[in-house]
Amino acid sequence: MAYDIERYLNVRSAGGPTFGPDGQLAFRMDMTGVTQVWRLDGAREWPAQLSFHEESVSFASYSPTRDELVYGMDRGGNERTQLYRLAGDGSDEVALTDDPETIHGWGGWSHDGERVAFTANRRDEGHFDAYVQRRDETADAADLVFDGSESDLCSLAGWSPSDDRLLVHETHSNRSHDLHLTHLAGDVVPLTADHEGEVRYASVAWGPDGETLYVATDAGRDTLALRELDPETGALGPVEIGGDWDVSSVVVDAATRTMAVVRNVDGYSDLSLFRIDDAGERVPLPDPDLPEGVLMGLSIGPDGDRLAAAVSAPTLNTNVHVVALETGTSERWTAAATAGIPRSTFREPTLVRYESSGVEGPRPSARETESPAALDIPAFLTLPAGEGPHPVIVDIHGGPESQRRPSFLALRQYFVDNGYAVFEPNVRGSSGYGRRYMNLDDVEKRMDAVADLDRGVEWLTARDDIDGDRIVAYGGSYGGFMVLAALTEYPDRWAAGVDIVGIADLVTFLENTGEWRREHREAEYGSLSEDRAFLESISPINNVDRIEAPLLVMHGANDPRVPVEEAEQIAAEASDHVPVEKLIFDDEGHGFSKLENRITAYRTVVDFLDEHVR
Repeated sequence: MAYDIERYLNVRSAGGPTFGPDGQLAFRMDMTGVTQVWRLDGAREWPAQLSFHEESVSFASYSPTRDELVYGMDRGGNERTQLYRLAGDGSDEVALTDDPETIHGWGGWSHDGERVAFTANRRDEGHFDAYVQRRDETADAADLVFDGSESDLCSLAGWSPSDDRLLVHETHSNRSHDLHLTHLAGDVVPLTADHEGEVRYASVAWGPDGETLYVATDAGRDTLALRELDPETGALGPVEIGGDWDVSSVVVDAATRTMAVVRNVDGYSDLSLFRIDDAGERVPLPDPDLPEGVLMGLSIGPDGDRLAAAVSAPTLNTNVHVVALETGTSERWTAAATAGIPRSTFREPTLVRYESSGVEGPRPSARETESPAALDIPAFLTLPAGEGPHPVIVDIHGGPESQRRPSFLALRQYFVDNGYAVFEPNVRGSSGYGRRYMNLDDVEKRMDAVADLDRGVEWLTARDDIDGDRIVAYGGSYGGFMVLAALTEYPDRWAAGVDIVGIADLVTFLENTGEWRREHREAEYGSLSEDRAFLESISPINNVDRIEAPLLVMHGANDPRVPVEEAEQIAAEASDHVPVEKLIFDDEGHGFSKLENRITAYRTVVDFLDEHVR
């Protein structure tokens, strides 16, 4: 039986688990169509809804000592997140911040549960400071503990076990980070400023005694490895867990001396669990029997006997599983449903690789690149039933320093169930494959990544089960830029293009994106002062006359990352010579979070493809 797109968009997800002090579990779920905070006291019980808003909740974090939590929420997708304290039964809600023009970033509870930390750009839109306030005080009483006016994009990486220090994570670019230690008494100590070259500290956790930091870093290597870092001197210890794949997450519970380390192995999550003994040695715990897929959040229980993880896999919609740490056995606690669609109908992608050189396109890099003569590009290919030949949707992730991973995507399953193959490449510039691969698309090498798409289409069309005349370029955010660039650089490849919150003009994008993001994004794309001519030359808006395929453009009016003007200009220019549809949502930002809007958006996608591709 074939199901309508609306049915697939009603497949639910539950994630963001956080344990309370008595073992209760809060999580975020979209059961109402908008993500809210819910609670469970045991596996597969009927959950209690705690928050009731028309806007989506972006995170929730339980207090370590009281039956209360903090959650974040913006308005209309504008990303100006405000913080709220919520009673554990949902009966009482208090606004901790009330500054609708300011972005607040969560920094965690103190271990005694008396204070919260957060970052905010309330003093200067382009810079984030760090603040601490008591749980029962308003934002007006928050104390400034880190002045970020001379720093790049800053976030908080956790309280020390003694609650007298905070760790500040500074992001210069996606390939260059620094760490600072803020003593609440007043001193700020730069921990990593003396490193040579660009270094990432992708995940950081305090050791249980406060005398060690555990970091996932690529200092002196290509991939992220687990190492110890001295919080007094910044000295790095030897590699503890490394290999050819990134360590993507490190979580430590100081009270129970429990540690979780996640590696990203070809997109799949590999979880290792430990107890840290009094000598600081890691004692392995049994391997968990979680489903193979992607872990999307970890929380260690208050007694150190359990770990909660949101698990998503190609044929398993996201749900929270709880692992018994002494045995490794897991149980699914939440019951986010599949809208009545049998799980047996969901199809599994195949991990494939194809070869690309990336320098043969019509517009190669402006300088000699470090790209090898041949480069293997990883991709996931999901085929529908039947021999074909099938139309194919080339679904391009955003970022660009992101990665398409084997998680559940309802849209993938809808398209496959309706006869489309779905091809999801991780072109150069994607994360998850080491520093060198991630940097292969920087600045003047941008179009090498677009050439990777073309080589992927060549690989697809060589297959007997793919129809080379019915190939769709589809992507959001940076993936939307890739769609538009592919349509202008390789116009004869595509039957249609779908651009969702994408970049049409790299110059106007950099000029108009949020102040706090501009320098960070210039490190990836090129600067307005030094690279403007190159940015203009590769911007799809300046090559729009090359587009031959019908184009669908969708955007949120409140998008602070890629302003809606990007959609307006490409739709206006392209409509002069190809069929163009444009859909703007007044109450959305960088993507579509409300179920009603998602149904409207993706029904429009289906109708568009039915008209121009099927």
